[in-house]
Amino acid sequence: MMKQFVAPRALRGRPRQFEHGEVVERAMDAFWSNGYNGTSLPALLDATKMSRGSLYGAFGDKHGLFLLALDRYIADALARVDVELDAREGAMAGLRVFLSGYVDRTSGVAGKRGCLVVATAMELVAQDMEVARRIRRFFQAMEQKIGVAFERANAQGELAERVDPASAARAMLCMVEGLRVVGKTGVERAVQQSTVDALLDRFSK
Repeated sequence: MMKQFVAPRALRGRPRQFEHGEVVERAMDAFWSNGYNGTSLPALLDATKMSRGSLYGAFGDKHGLFLLALDRYIADALARVDVELDAREGAMAGLRVFLSGYVDRTSGVAGKRGCLVVATAMELVAQDMEVARRIRRFFQAMEQKIGVAFERANAQGELAERVDPASAARAMLCMVEGLRVVGKTGVERAVQQSTVDALLDRFSK
């Protein structure tokens, strides 16, 4: 007796028609502009060009996608710091490049948009442990990178006497993140630049 041919069952659902990285970047842009609570699910779906089912299937939920977007922002920020504090250049020269980058990012239109990390810290850290953990690690990584630059400056004879590299790094971290907040008010670039110059001059020989 011949066996009856049974056609293979079709896969349920449609294949994913999106690039994971592009979706995360679009979500990051939406959260960056409007904050976590200010980005409604319909607005997020519109920004990412996804259906509710696709977004939940790929990322779990809004919070899951937000964590990925925050991770992406943090990774980009730390990579940029590494470029600005290029170890092949003089340590103080690298620190000036790093600070000039912050001046650019905290002035004009960019300054008014602000920083996703700082905005998220103010909005969610008190009630979201996953977010708090990420932001704490980000600030620790930033401080460590700046501290290494100050240690190099000290070894190169560029650091003023009685300046502790670790303390200087902590002070600079607080200052640049403070610039993010002040920049939201539309402070002119020249004011931001004079601020960072004054601090670095105190640390330089």
